Parts: sequence; structure tokens; C-alpha cells
Amino acid sequence: MSASRVITWKVFASQGFETAWVRLGNGVLRARGRAVGTDPEPYWVTYDLDTADGFVTRRLRVTVESAVGSRTLDLRHDGGGAWTADGEWLPDVDGALDCDLGLCPLTNTMPVLRHGLLQAPGERELLMAWVSVPDLTVRPSRQTYTHLGHGRVRYASGDFRSDLEFDEEGYVVEYPSLATRLTVR
Repeated sequence: MSASRVITWKVFASQGFETAWVRLGNGVLRARGRAVGTDPEPYWVTYDLDTADGFVTRRLRVTVESAVGSRTLDLRHDGGGAWTADGEWLPDVDGALDCDLGLCPLTNTMPVLRHGLLQAPGERELLMAWVSVPDLTVRPSRQTYTHLGHGRVRYASGDFRSDLEFDEEGYVVEYPSLATRLTVR
């Protein structure tokens, strides 16, 4: 496992910020993150993300605090394609390898690294266990990732498309309309 990185993004879509403490290495990603947003309502998000080999999501634990109280989600992948949310089976996302935490640029890292899309041509159509923020509802999401050039990948889901820029390690630098990484000095 490599050394830890701390990454902060300004998240336009939520009118907030996110910071993630990440460890990446040997096909595994582990992260804990905190985010604050004001759209659609003021909220705080805390998450812990663990992947297994090949950057396949193992577990995502999320807590959201807002004016209506605190909500939690324990999303788990069994390694064979089945998912549970707080112990309840989620048949609509069976077969997905990744979670996609809404408004979180970090969760784009796993499929891009797994399929080598930062360096080599290719396109992958994937099913994701998408977690909406701030309500923490889990829904199936069909997403396509397409290599555009070194460090550049097009993300598409439904009618939405965005050309993402990644750094050498596979972390989002620029996600037009969603987030931009802040420069650390």
C-alpha cells in the first residue's frame, strides 16, 4: 500500500467541499472522507470506503447529518456480485463492481484504474451501485467510461456527459460541472 494522500475538491454541484484521506496501492483503495454541501439542503457527509483486489468495492459506510437528523448507510459487496444496504439485499445492482457516491469525485477512481483507461484506448459500460446524497438512496446506474487521451476519460450516464481529467495516480483533478481539485501549496 502506498503512502497516504489528502485530496480536497471544491464541489460545484453541492456548493461545498470534500476532503479525502486516501491510500492506494497493489490494486486496493482505502479512503475516508468528509464533505459539506449546501444544495439541495445544508448537510455533512462522512464516509469510509474499502475495496478488495482489482479496486472492487468491498464496503462503503456513509453518514449524513442535516436539519432532518442523521442518516447512515452500510453498503456491502460480497465479492461475487451481490450487494446489501444495511443488511437488505439489493437485486437491482447485482453484478456491479463499484459504488458511486453521489457528488464524490473519488469514486470515479476505481473503474478507471481497474480498466487501465488513463493510459490505453478503450471504453467500458458498467453498472454501479449509485448512492444519492444527501438521502443515501441506492440505485442502479449505467455508466460509460471512455479513454480520450493520457489522463483524460469521458464519463457518461444517461444524457449526462463530462470529460474528466485525472492525475498520474488516478485521482480526479477536474470534473467539469461537478468538482475541481484545490491546489495545495
